Amino acid sequence: MAGSTYKIIELVGTSDTSWEEAASTAIETASESLKDLRIAEITRFDVTIDNGKVTSYRVRLNVSFKYHKE
Repeated sequence: MAGSTYKIIELVGTSDTSWEEAASTAIETASESLKDLRIAEITRFDVTIDNGKVTSYRVRLNVSFKYHKE
């Protein structure tokens, strides 16, 4: 029985409202061009600040997807 191979890439998602939306944005955008997304591990959260107020949320994710031979 053969095992599977997965590739891991790093993505950054952004949102004006939340970290959850930033993660969803990154995954949904990546899924438009990558097949078989499997796991996303959030490695970093940060925000951008303007005049003392949070203006956007950013999430850095490691996302794995199944490697297919062509």
